[in-house]
Amino acid sequence: MKFCSLASGSSGNCLVASAGHTTVLIDAGLSGIRVQRALADADIDPAKLSAILVTHEHRDHIHGVGVLARRFKLPVYANAGTWQAMAPDLGKLADHQKRVFVTGQAFDIGDMEIDSFATSHDAAEPVGFTLTDGQSAMGIATDTGTPTSAMMRALSGKALVVLESNHDVDMLQTGPYPYPLKRRIAGDLGHLSNKTAGSVAADLVAHGTTRLILAHLSHENNFPELAYNTAKGALREEGITVGRDTRLAVAPRSTRTELCNF
Repeated sequence: MKFCSLASGSSGNCLVASAGHTTVLIDAGLSGIRVQRALADADIDPAKLSAILVTHEHRDHIHGVGVLARRFKLPVYANAGTWQAMAPDLGKLADHQKRVFVTGQAFDIGDMEIDSFATSHDAAEPVGFTLTDGQSAMGIATDTGTPTSAMMRALSGKALVVLESNHDVDMLQTGPYPYPLKRRIAGDLGHLSNKTAGSVAADLVAHGTTRLILAHLSHENNFPELAYNTAKGALREEGITVGRDTRLAVAPRSTRTELCNF
């Protein structure tokens, strides 16, 4: 399998994964033209995309979904709650483009098997995804206020995991955000802190994850070096050495990562 983050943060999220002849976008929170440019920069032909998977209906995850689906005649996969919440923002799609999955029930897209798991976020029916080609497997959990039991079961044993590491608790508490927003971000329906992400990362590596990509960093309440060092420290406390036992990277907010083969 191959994976690349095209953008990851509160201003837009878009990930791409491929296996065999199948290439899927996971969310498209950038404009359609920005997604196309990012794909071209990664040497991925948008005309050869197979589908778009949607985690939840927030704008930083669906901004370009409708445009891309119409332009490239792509099916869009989301659960019933997300479809109901996002449909007014996508514009007109043909009925055959609207694919509804049941959270926790696997389905196939070409050479991939996709499964979903519930996350804890303030959206209608938010999910993360796991993807496998039968040999390699990866997991994606980018918006969740707490690591749910379903999430931990789903991600366990996945070779590559994209994991939210949204904010530093001290930066959030002392930063400029109004109190209700701080409470939302730090709450169980908000976003994972660096500290919690580090704890989750250690558990995942203990169960077989060999590559971690920290994602959805806040521009105001985090910075890449802090997220990376917090996770690295949490791993070190469990006797896990980055570079020996696992690889660790941070997904940039507005530029792509290198294409990962795993």
